[in-house]
Amino acid sequence: MKHYFMHGFYNKPSPQPDRRRALCALVGGGLTLTWAAQARADDGGDWPRQAAVPGGVTRLELGPAPARPQAFADDAPLLVLGVPIAWSALVGIPLSAAPGTAHIRVVTETGERRLPYSIAPRRYAEQHLKVAPRTVDLSPTDLARHERERAHQQGVIASFSAPPEGSLRMRAPCTGPRSDSFGKRRFFNGQPRNPHSGLDIAAPTGTPVLAPLAGAVIDTGDYFFNGQTVWLDHGGGLLSMLCHLSRIDCRPGEHLAAGQRLGAVGASGRVTGPHLHWTVMLNRAAVNPALFLPA
Repeated sequence: MKHYFMHGFYNKPSPQPDRRRALCALVGGGLTLTWAAQARADDGGDWPRQAAVPGGVTRLELGPAPARPQAFADDAPLLVLGVPIAWSALVGIPLSAAPGTAHIRVVTETGERRLPYSIAPRRYAEQHLKVAPRTVDLSPTDLARHERERAHQQGVIASFSAPPEGSLRMRAPCTGPRSDSFGKRRFFNGQPRNPHSGLDIAAPTGTPVLAPLAGAVIDTGDYFFNGQTVWLDHGGGLLSMLCHLSRIDCRPGEHLAAGQRLGAVGASGRVTGPHLHWTVMLNRAAVNPALFLPA
């Protein structure tokens, strides 16, 4: 069943043994690097799958530095992980990004530089719907509420905390088939609306919703379009938003382990039936949650 609503591989080859010995020799130069840490830095299994397209994720190698570099896409700080000999930045690419060459800014103790990367084109499916006019043209009261909520959630999206520890691979937050895909471009009564910013999972009301990755609860609320909603901060600008809940079982300030219950599936907000909408944000850009799930 479809539910219609409006919502505002990269595997780096392991170094050869001679290179590993050379890396470990850097210990004498002040960069402590264990075999286990280097193996982790070279292993792509803990990272989301790479898709350098609008709405995708790309991993950029930053090179060595004694301290963790800072990196930025425009003004948004990026998630930087690694060890002193091999730092990487994870970049969320906005759905609105144009194909071509883009840049990030990298800041280290020795200076600042721009690092280019390529964005490939990606055409997402389109969906043309005929719906009741009131669901497209909001009343002044509803529009004012939506604008207030949007301003509040922009502040939530800007959250940036310490980088996460451990794997970035996530689990599906609830059981059920995917009922709508990320990035679909929607037209309501011929009027274009924002692309679908998440992944929908069809499930009955009351189905448990679990944290897809460990994180802190940074916001809960009942919003005009999204209904009862929980925001999780996984660290380093990586966030999850889970919408249309029938109940919320957590509070802001709580830290949830991966797989811990946070609420239940519902049909709150502007929807036509129960399901879970799951958005993943990275450096303030909505990216495809499926890239963070096991292949």
